[in-house]
Amino acid sequence: MIDNNMVVAALRNVKDPKTGRDIISARMVEDFKINGDFISFSIVLNSNEQDIKSSLNFACMEQISAIYPQAEVDIHLKINSTSHPDDEGVLPQVKNIIAVGSGKGGVGKSTVSVNLAVALANEGYKVGLIDADLYGPSIPTMMGLVGQRPKVELLYGKHKLIPLKAHGVEVMSIGFIIEPEQAVVLRGPRLAGLIKQFIQDCMWPDLDFLVIDLPPGTGDIQLTLVQTVPVTGAIMVTTPQEVAVIDAVKAMNMFLLPNVNVPILGVVENMSWFTPAELPDNKYYIFGSGGGKQLADYAETELLGQIPIVQSVREAGDNGTPVAANTEHMIHAAFKKLALNTVSSVNTRNAQHAPTKIVEIKHG
Repeated sequence: MIDNNMVVAALRNVKDPKTGRDIISARMVEDFKINGDFISFSIVLNSNEQDIKSSLNFACMEQISAIYPQAEVDIHLKINSTSHPDDEGVLPQVKNIIAVGSGKGGVGKSTVSVNLAVALANEGYKVGLIDADLYGPSIPTMMGLVGQRPKVELLYGKHKLIPLKAHGVEVMSIGFIIEPEQAVVLRGPRLAGLIKQFIQDCMWPDLDFLVIDLPPGTGDIQLTLVQTVPVTGAIMVTTPQEVAVIDAVKAMNMFLLPNVNVPILGVVENMSWFTPAELPDNKYYIFGSGGGKQLADYAETELLGQIPIVQSVREAGDNGTPVAANTEHMIHAAFKKLALNTVSSVNTRNAQHAPTKIVEIKHG
């Protein structure tokens, strides 16, 4: 007599070649039936790649025959009719992909990315963070992961990276692969390859949000990103300075190009004012004021948050403990508000607009 629960338990040992999740948890198994020694079920796939279909078929047969050698197994492999052909199999376990960009360096974009990711995790969301600023990977330091290396798992003959985890966030960075003092000298194709590897060759778990910290400006990495994954929306980081806003407008316009068409979720104004720790009610507008609102108005979006300059924010980043992880910190509330506003903006965007499509760059 074949036990239904034992067969299901055996199939939990079979992993999706794309994501590394077991096919039961990933809800890829349908129409499961047992009749005597006959077992039949369907596996729903997001892509029609022959090698994946064959790998899954043999893996299922192997697991079942190990416990029931006499079983006759019929597996039907079918393609998910709701998946878009251009977006087949690209992070199906990730609900929302948020790109964090800026027009120029030094505006605190990585600090915002890290603390946004941690603040979202604090709210109970499942969050991942990709450090795509390949020339200046600072996120390992900010997340307290310096010197650690991601594990590698061999899955159906392909090597898959397993993200590291800190402060409730799954993290991947080139900083885990190179030494901190090592110079990063990469040309366009290699940059594109690394970004694709972080997305396609990482075993990301189920995530509500994947935050991607981009390098400043517009370049190969930004273009590779929108050509590789359907980005839910972008958040632009600026300081109140007019020169920072001007540069941010240029970076933002790339996402708004007709053939890219990534919605702007909102603007974060960093370094909005200086507040000394000993005078928490005082505000000194070192870089002027109004830049974040100006940029948000230009993009017809909202100002998601204003983050003041506080010395301990920098110190916390250097020490590997983001201020968003410290409920006692005076800036904790600002990042909590940013996280809640981001969730609201993403929900509005998903309710009002169709999912973003992967960008196809046509040459000619």
